[in-house]
Amino acid sequence: MSLLDTTHKRKSFTLTTALLTALLLLFFYIGLSYLDPPIESGITINFGTTEFGSGNVQPNEPIKSQPQHQPEPVEETTPIIEKSQPEEATSTPAEEVKTEEVVIQDNEESLVIQQQKEAEAKRKAEAAAQAKRQAEEEAKRKAEAEAEARRQAEAERIRKEQEAKRQNLDALMGGLNSSEGTATGNDGDDNRAGDKGQIDGDPYANSYYGSAGSGTGGTGYGLSGRSLRASDKFVQQCNEQGTVVVEIEVDRSGNVVKTSPGVKGTTNTAKCLLDAAAKTAQSYKWNADPKAPVRQIGFVVVNFKLGE
Repeated sequence: MSLLDTTHKRKSFTLTTALLTALLLLFFYIGLSYLDPPIESGITINFGTTEFGSGNVQPNEPIKSQPQHQPEPVEETTPIIEKSQPEEATSTPAEEVKTEEVVIQDNEESLVIQQQKEAEAKRKAEAAAQAKRQAEEEAKRKAEAEAEARRQAEAERIRKEQEAKRQNLDALMGGLNSSEGTATGNDGDDNRAGDKGQIDGDPYANSYYGSAGSGTGGTGYGLSGRSLRASDKFVQQCNEQGTVVVEIEVDRSGNVVKTSPGVKGTTNTAKCLLDAAAKTAQSYKWNADPKAPVRQIGFVVVNFKLGE
């Protein structure tokens, strides 16, 4: 295959050859010229063999007898040298003092700026810490306020429940348990007149040991200090409704040793209700209390509804 087989290739070869030839000629006539010796630059110094001299005749060679050193120039030169040292010594400390003053001033300014920056950073850190403490204290106060509000709400709810129980009991007993009324009489085992007991107690109870308690299937009264540990509820065998009050006797171990259903306050004396109420009261288990009476009297109120 030929390298110059086309017209374009032949034209390109011819043009390239011409350009290279022109460049070589330019380099030969222009770029490759130099001077031998090269052109010197600087200041021309007069020829001489000593550092001093006088006259207008320039010898071409070193003179045979060089002039003797005069004592005066030597004396003058020596003091000059001696004076130059103190002057230099005198001037150098001044410059050093100025330099030191500038450096010290710069260092003092840098130190002041650094101290200001550190003080500003410390102030910002203290402000951030103070803000954080205030936020934590505010959050703690809010949490305490919310907890107190919940406690008050719970206490109010319990108070309302107790008040509702008391009102229900008053309605059941015709208002005998009300602390405000016109009823007269005395009740208690002391030598002083009055109605011994507690405002949330039960008018059925002949025990003055504590206040009312509650349990599943009914409500226990007259057994304060004796928490209910277990209970059960027995279903009636007839389709009756009403309330049955069961008098119970509890020993110190917390067991119900005797039941008497249908006492004062009972609204339905059907036998099926009395039996179910007695079994329910018999199933109650109270906590053991060695300080309680040998036989502690209490009451269990059992409410029956239709269909259960």
